[in-house]
Amino acid sequence: MVRQKVQAPKGVSEYFPPRSKLFEFVRESLIAPARSAGYQLMELPVFEDTELFTRGVGESTDVVSKEMYTFTDRGDRSITLRPEGTAGAMRAVIEHSLDRGALPVKIWYSGAYFRAERPQAGRYRQFYQVGIEAIGLDDPAIDAEVIAIADAGFKAIGLKKYRLEITSLGDAQSRAAHRIDLMKFIATLELDEATAARAALNPLRLFDDKREEIRAAMLKAPLLMEYLSDASRAHFESVKGYLDALGILYVLNPRMVRGLDYYTGTTFEFVHELLGAQSGIGGGGRYDGLMHELGGQELSGIGFGLGVDRALLAAEAEGVISVDGFVSDLFIIPLGDSAMVKALGLAMQLRNAGKV
Repeated sequence: MVRQKVQAPKGVSEYFPPRSKLFEFVRESLIAPARSAGYQLMELPVFEDTELFTRGVGESTDVVSKEMYTFTDRGDRSITLRPEGTAGAMRAVIEHSLDRGALPVKIWYSGAYFRAERPQAGRYRQFYQVGIEAIGLDDPAIDAEVIAIADAGFKAIGLKKYRLEITSLGDAQSRAAHRIDLMKFIATLELDEATAARAALNPLRLFDDKREEIRAAMLKAPLLMEYLSDASRAHFESVKGYLDALGILYVLNPRMVRGLDYYTGTTFEFVHELLGAQSGIGGGGRYDGLMHELGGQELSGIGFGLGVDRALLAAEAEGVISVDGFVSDLFIIPLGDSAMVKALGLAMQLRNAGKV
């Protein structure tokens, strides 16, 4: 009887030699600018109490309502594999009182994340990200710094065919004024029960709907950028000024809302030209109410998540990296058994000297 060969679950991303060298290069390139800017490593669990994500990410999002891997453990607790990084990072900051020390708290992390999506090129059920968070500073300069770190990471890989899209989701005053008119507009649409319920929780989610008929209808919807308070508008103008001074090109996208409910103020996404439907290679923004929502103090924050898998696909699509670019400096060939002993010793000396 022939035993059936075991295989990986559908939709996971795996890396092994020689392509794993490219994965490692991309991940390290995305991390390096954060290290240089003083961000420090935070290691987090891959699963959390489900409530963290329902409260933090938002029940109206596809992530929470459709895509989370949630199960009940042996203690009858509801546990979820992390679908994103920011909520877990904020939970750790609050739980371990990192926000009670010197501010801002500046951390970076990387690892695997999990969403029950339909697998396709660039969209996996297990995927890898690099993220940073800057917590406790409500300053346009830190917004620009976070965006610049992401941009530097993509440039370090060698990417060129991408664009930065930015917008502002405003403060509470801005969103409240916009919500009134947006709900009036949505009331004129013929929506199914599920979509109407989703809009009632967060009407901005309809801007992010993937169905063509909804996207077409929302083209006439009022835009949040038109309702920004004076403070929100001044903040966003300052962010744009910093980006201009840094020479970072961007385009305004007033319809961008991203897929997580905690975003406020400055919001951004990096989009690659060669990846088709799954063109987003990273993004982030402000989340000034998230810490308080999770039981912490009223502190602002901003961060990003960059897709390692998609950045690798983008680099391969542009032809800026290949396995041929990673070769050994030296190759030792021992001639005979006695030479093998000396060859091993010499190899260790060379490796200790930084040769590969």
